[in-house]
Amino acid sequence: MQRSDYLLSQLDVLEAESIHIIREVAAEFERPVLLFSGGKDSIVMLRLAQKAFWPAPIPFPVMHVDTGHNFPEVIEYRDRRVAELGVRLVVASVQESIDSGRVVEETGRRASRNRLQTVTLLDAIEAQEFDAAFGGARRDEEKARAKERVVSFRDEFGQWDPKNQRPELWNLFNTRIRRGEHVRVFPLSNWTELDIWDYVRREELELPSIYFAHSRRVFERDGMLLADLPYANRGEDEPAFEATVRYRTVGDASCTGAVKSNAATLEQVIEEIAATRITERGQTRADDRASEAAMEDRKKEGYF
Repeated sequence: MQRSDYLLSQLDVLEAESIHIIREVAAEFERPVLLFSGGKDSIVMLRLAQKAFWPAPIPFPVMHVDTGHNFPEVIEYRDRRVAELGVRLVVASVQESIDSGRVVEETGRRASRNRLQTVTLLDAIEAQEFDAAFGGARRDEEKARAKERVVSFRDEFGQWDPKNQRPELWNLFNTRIRRGEHVRVFPLSNWTELDIWDYVRREELELPSIYFAHSRRVFERDGMLLADLPYANRGEDEPAFEATVRYRTVGDASCTGAVKSNAATLEQVIEEIAATRITERGQTRADDRASEAAMEDRKKEGYF
């Protein structure tokens, strides 16, 4: 006799949806790639891809768009995790884009390589002929995400146009593209930051150590705590000091802020996230705080 009261937890539903999306894209596209930064969202996405095809290996490579301004702990984790899974790693280097004249490095106190990633990413997608790129975006990050589709169309220039989004009825995804076009795919669209942390706890996933409280030399700029690193261009009026901090997200170290925190364990981090009312990007990303339209502008340029 079959049970009729079988219920799935919220995490089970989210996991099943994401695995369905990953399998659908792997079946419909010829050369998908998973964008992997070593951050918590891409770590969860990598686990979902692992589950989607287990016991077979993940059938597509992972790609890191490397600004060259990284947290060492994240790069160490990236290389070790990729080696454990036996996945091919593609590193798209912003430094190589600068050296070849494809982009011009910013100067000044608030210079960052974050926006330069767009050209590097699009060049790598074209060179490797990727037709679908999995990204770890969540719709709770900021307002522009709510306009996104799960399978989000990019034109031959890699640009996103919110008016050109295709309808997605139920779980039916439009995967048709012409040569030179590609799509970004967001399996975590319906996840929140708290869901990510709950899943990390359930799956017992290892994260880079910077996600937990530690002592770091930082300085304050525009109300954010930035790591005192050579490429952060700290001014004489920005004194450095030791603080107990952790990171809610990882990215270009020159513009990714830390938050003061004593949350040194997974349970403490989850309690802290559950209580906060400030979004992850609003608290930790200097390049997305300039205006409410900053993220949408970057999406239209082709990076997100």
